[in-house]
Amino acid sequence: MLTHDEIKVLLEDIEADNVERTVSTNKTDKFCEVICAFANDMPDNGKPGYLFVGVDGKGKIKGIEITDQLLKNLASHRDSGQIVPLPSLTVQKLAFPEGNIAVVEVLPSDMPPVRYRGRVWIRVGPRRGIATEQEERILTERRMHKAKSFDLRPCLNCGKDRIVMPLFNDYRNAALDPEIIEANNRDTFLQMSALGFWDTKNNCATNAGALLLSEDPRAYLPGAYIQYVRFAGDELSSDVLDERQFSNDLRTMLHETDAFLKILFPSHPVPVSALKEQQITPYPTWAIRELLMNAIMHRDYQSNAPVRFYWLSDRIEIQNPGGLYGAAVNFPDQNDYRNPKIAEAMKTLGFVNQFGHGIARAQSLLQKNGNPAAEFIIDQPGYFLATVREAGS
Repeated sequence: MLTHDEIKVLLEDIEADNVERTVSTNKTDKFCEVICAFANDMPDNGKPGYLFVGVDGKGKIKGIEITDQLLKNLASHRDSGQIVPLPSLTVQKLAFPEGNIAVVEVLPSDMPPVRYRGRVWIRVGPRRGIATEQEERILTERRMHKAKSFDLRPCLNCGKDRIVMPLFNDYRNAALDPEIIEANNRDTFLQMSALGFWDTKNNCATNAGALLLSEDPRAYLPGAYIQYVRFAGDELSSDVLDERQFSNDLRTMLHETDAFLKILFPSHPVPVSALKEQQITPYPTWAIRELLMNAIMHRDYQSNAPVRFYWLSDRIEIQNPGGLYGAAVNFPDQNDYRNPKIAEAMKTLGFVNQFGHGIARAQSLLQKNGNPAAEFIIDQPGYFLATVREAGS
């Protein structure tokens, strides 16, 4: 974060392309457009962008009240899922003789183009606007050059003949503003590239594209499925009562898993007073769903192992290949994304409501249902294991 003296210099530089000033405290759309534009870093200067709240257009500090709630609201734009891929930002309150200001520092994304509600916002000099097709193409090429995550690398054997176009059309309709789609005259595979699913240099899908859009994702990512097993006893050597696999393109697989979970854990009434009953289930569906979605999102797709969903007589175990990634070694206080494009796709398709809240939501649902808190094995480099014990145990 900048020093007070550095901030003073930026406040006075009215033409700076990495600075936005506002005295408004409740214009969510404006804030998100600014964050999106700074994350895209259209000038490619590699420097953070700064949103100063409590400062007028001429750089004068106005002395408005900077509340804790305002700071929380500004910080919440990172994980809300409205801006994808996730922006990297910090929020700080600073005091000056003229009054307090809030400073939002936004780092350039290594996965442009970044979108807010399906639109790519950029900075053009000191103003912001929606990117043209050419500007969006520049951002896409920049992402391909910077791409580091496995899900954005080319899947060399997944060519055009392997893509199921209706899957892409459905995704595009969910990801982009209808006006942007209507005005888009680009070739379909260039559109696919702009969304991170096609590698134009190698003329093939990315690994994320193969997972979401190909006719047979396991031909390229053998472990891309969920293995469900129900055991009669409390050991993995117990008799198997039921066994299934969920494997298809990612959207279909998640839909099928959702439908299965809805019938898996029936509830029954338990009296809590003379006039009131409470519905109790051995495992709350939405808690298990959150843990499964977390496993699918964060797993290592380079592994041939599946996500394992095992139901034993006294517990459920959900295990995904790949240990904690990056900053997530500080689990559960900090999150990170091994597969940022897959995480974005799951949010776009409606399988994730917010980023970084799945574990906390699962724990809350378990507590309300009378289950012990979920237990986690997080110190293994090869896997992450969540264990949920039956209600009342």
